[in-house]
Amino acid sequence: MDKESLLRLVDSLHRDKEIAKDVVFQGIEAALTTAARKHFKSQEMVSIQIDRNTGEILAREGDRKIDPSELGRITAQTAKQVIIQKIREAERDVIYEDFVSRKGAIVSGTVQRFEGPTIIVNLGKTEGILHKLEQIDDEHYNTNERVRAIVFDVKKIGTRVRILLSRTHPDFVRRLFELEVPEIAENTIEIKALAREPGHRTKIAVASSDQNVDCVGACVGVRGSRIKNIVDELNGEKIDIIRWSDEPEVLLPNALKPAEVSGIILSAENQVATIVVPNDQLSLAIGKRGQNVRLASRLTSWDIDIITESEFEERQKEGAAGLTEVAESNKRPSDNSKTTNGGAVAEHIKAGGEKEGV
Repeated sequence: MDKESLLRLVDSLHRDKEIAKDVVFQGIEAALTTAARKHFKSQEMVSIQIDRNTGEILAREGDRKIDPSELGRITAQTAKQVIIQKIREAERDVIYEDFVSRKGAIVSGTVQRFEGPTIIVNLGKTEGILHKLEQIDDEHYNTNERVRAIVFDVKKIGTRVRILLSRTHPDFVRRLFELEVPEIAENTIEIKALAREPGHRTKIAVASSDQNVDCVGACVGVRGSRIKNIVDELNGEKIDIIRWSDEPEVLLPNALKPAEVSGIILSAENQVATIVVPNDQLSLAIGKRGQNVRLASRLTSWDIDIITESEFEERQKEGAAGLTEVAESNKRPSDNSKTTNGGAVAEHIKAGGEKEGV
């Protein structure tokens, strides 16, 4: 290969593969050095350097200058194989560094093929893998269809990069909100907590650092435009947006929306909350197959036990221990609970605000 051809090769690899020119030069030098050592079978040190500006190959065996033409066809073929390997390794490293920096971010690609239930996604320079467990239930894709997911994990395997994608990870919903709600990207609104059962329901708690910005309203958008885009991306997954509070007496009723709460008994030592709800709100508070209360518990990090007003009154009559203190919504100064009499449950903590969510 003449000097001009060598320089064109390096420049082409640099542009097409986005590999640094010096990395390509080093790979070629290493390949030629390996080939030369095998060819001469010499005990002398063999070194090969390429002038970065002119492309001239400078080769030495000890003190003797080597003419590159001495290497022969077989040596050239060996060098070519090593060069290809080095280039693949460099290309792998470029892709790896690119996607490692994007770990946890949303990427977009097209469905390239199916390997059983696993979807192989074309991400441009490489492929992403969307395993069955990382797909939302009841979602179906066709070849060449667009798909969005977060980069869940990135691994080097031989000369290839394995990029694992996910649509079920809670951070997928988090990133969608960051894309759709500018106030979140600007840190005016913060996502304080998020709990998700993919394909079914998500609860997300938000707070605003600016009293002039309504955190819930901003996330919903004008006429629900912002939340609609997110729900559409998740194929109809329900999303409850609640207002965050550092006070569990306020946060817990919000988290159990759309159910109404009559009262709360808190046990701060073991992080357990007994929630009292009207008799006709029990099934709503628990949710289908316990989904509502389960997500509320994960969102707030409190273990939640739900009872009806009738059950509460019955327990009081029986003198059940641990149900003598109930926190009120106006939170009069005290420890973390209030004492109440059975029959006045409806006047205890009432979940404030309007229904927040979609």
